[in-house]
Amino acid sequence: MVTVTGLGAVTSKEVAAPPAPPAASAPAGKKKSRQGLVALAYLWPGLTGFAFFILVPLIGSLVISLFEWPLFGTPTFIGFGNYAKLFSDPTFYTVLLNTVIFAFVYTALNLALALAISLWLNTRIKFAGFWRVIFFLPAITPMVANALIWRLLLSQDGLVNSVLAGVGIDGPSWLSDANFALISVITMSVWQSFGYNVIVLSAGLGSIPKEILEASRVDGTSAWSRLRHIILPMLSPSLFFTMTMTMIGAFQVFVQPQILTQGGPGEATNTFVLYLYRNGFVFDKLGYASALAWILFLVVMLITALQFAGQRKWVNYDK
Repeated sequence: MVTVTGLGAVTSKEVAAPPAPPAASAPAGKKKSRQGLVALAYLWPGLTGFAFFILVPLIGSLVISLFEWPLFGTPTFIGFGNYAKLFSDPTFYTVLLNTVIFAFVYTALNLALALAISLWLNTRIKFAGFWRVIFFLPAITPMVANALIWRLLLSQDGLVNSVLAGVGIDGPSWLSDANFALISVITMSVWQSFGYNVIVLSAGLGSIPKEILEASRVDGTSAWSRLRHIILPMLSPSLFFTMTMTMIGAFQVFVQPQILTQGGPGEATNTFVLYLYRNGFVFDKLGYASALAWILFLVVMLITALQFAGQRKWVNYDK
């Protein structure tokens, strides 16, 4: 700004411009609300699928379990009558025991075989990728087709007994003898699915720093010592994942006993889901089948909770 003094001198004085008003900002509440709507827009397809295909059927099965509900007919409310009948049914305890034996033996054999093959593939053998594909093929082929092939192999005049007869051994009735039927189902199931665990454990082995293994070799440690004190502790997260998922799948076994033995001989290979299916769609007892489904849900939840509680003692997440 320019001013004129009384002596005629001209002086100037700079005046700072007034500060600009602060830009208007959206209230914090509106900003959070807008972010919530954006998140909901991304989540709603998954939430809708979860609600219609998991939550609603889950609640529906709980309601049905309180009724005597035929597949065709009028349902009758009986409260917890299905559960009372279930715990007084000797077949229920038989199929529960069969399923528990199958789940633990199958899981142990599956993980042992997958770990052994993963360690072998990690020894820098030639064509390791090719062998991974070969081992993974049964896991992606239809289970029904695999079970039908195994039923032919294990039949009385099948390939297995023919090979045994060629060396002077009289093969047993693998699928009709109660002493061998469940073992046969477990064997087929391990062959079907261990390839998936091979892929997971191979990835876990590949993430172990090579420097640690090289340093242990320089220190003169044995292969067993490296496996016990380095590889297994660092592989424990992958082992825990495969053990948990394999166990959950084992309690839901259905196709293998259905195709191989139809649950026989007697109840030797009758499993929980097979028994559930028969009650719902063969014996026309949807209410009783729903009660079985909820008991299975609780058993799987209990086993999984025990696994998560126990993993604190042996799973190492520190690299």
